[in-house]
Amino acid sequence: MDLSPLSLAQSLLRCPSVTPEEGGALAFIERVLREVGFEVHRPVFSEPGTPDVENLYARYGAGEPFLLLAGHTDVVPPGDASRWRHDPFSGRIENGELYGRGAVDMKGGIACMMAAALGFIRERPSFKGSVGFLITGDEEGPAVNGTVKLLDWAKTRGERFDHCILGEPTNPGRLGDMIKIGRRGSLTGRIIVEGKQGHVAYPHLAENPIPGLMRLLSGLLGEPLDHGTEHFDASNLEVTTVDVGNPASNVIPAEVRAAFNIRFNDLWTPQSLEEEIERRLSEAAGNAVRYSLKVDPTNAVAFLTPPNDFVAFIADAVEAETGFRPKLSTTGGTSDARFIVKHCPVVEFGLVGQT
Repeated sequence: MDLSPLSLAQSLLRCPSVTPEEGGALAFIERVLREVGFEVHRPVFSEPGTPDVENLYARYGAGEPFLLLAGHTDVVPPGDASRWRHDPFSGRIENGELYGRGAVDMKGGIACMMAAALGFIRERPSFKGSVGFLITGDEEGPAVNGTVKLLDWAKTRGERFDHCILGEPTNPGRLGDMIKIGRRGSLTGRIIVEGKQGHVAYPHLAENPIPGLMRLLSGLLGEPLDHGTEHFDASNLEVTTVDVGNPASNVIPAEVRAAFNIRFNDLWTPQSLEEEIERRLSEAAGNAVRYSLKVDPTNAVAFLTPPNDFVAFIADAVEAETGFRPKLSTTGGTSDARFIVKHCPVVEFGLVGQT
């Protein structure tokens, strides 16, 4: 079997592993790892109201230190496949570029980690320590039956990790640009402002909720949540939708709804942030606006792996291979590193993710 990164990536791309379907991707990884001596497990986790998800955990060696390589094989839906230049699950190469859903996020990253680990084992089959893979099929979905449960499952078996590299696409322009040492958290809130429906010709008989919503949103957006920290940008609140659902231009609506999302740094927890949102809304509403707030449950909290010897070691290795000193960053969305950091230090480094 060809164990080059390109061949491994093509094999993974040909697996239609759209969340929550395994699509053959984990089965392929299992087959490759077992052939070189990894002990492989394929636990399936469940939760009411969410789809069952297959996962993979593999380990080579029994000693310390234990380096964990983590990632996900699930991908987002490809949309209308006829609009792709190549079939999204073909793994085709054109002009030196590999095409397929998940090529960068993150089957290509998994292929690179597999090739590196297999090459290392081939050269040093009796090395001191252990190397493992923790791969989920639920990163692009609810993230309920994936990494978080797989880590707990491994912990109950007595598995302990010293360090972890997560292969998310961290490089914005070229390989060697950036290592992620943390991520901001994510919190979504939903506001309903109540009014009283009526005809626009008789406004005194109605109560338009839209000005009330504008008042509330101004209260939320009037002052920055913070000004950032040593390793994090400032938290930002973005209004993502305002919905009235009113088909008539001459009718004052009975209610208006809005949603917002906050990407928050390590100054906040979901609880403290919700309290601040409540305070701002209450202050803005006064006695003039009738509203309700619902904050969605979240497992996306801000986290940080402080720059230490492990981070410096990875940065040195990246610079040695690419010639570029990577920036240490906490930008971007959430990742499964937010679960891994509770078990061991983790950094993210992967392919170039320009799209």
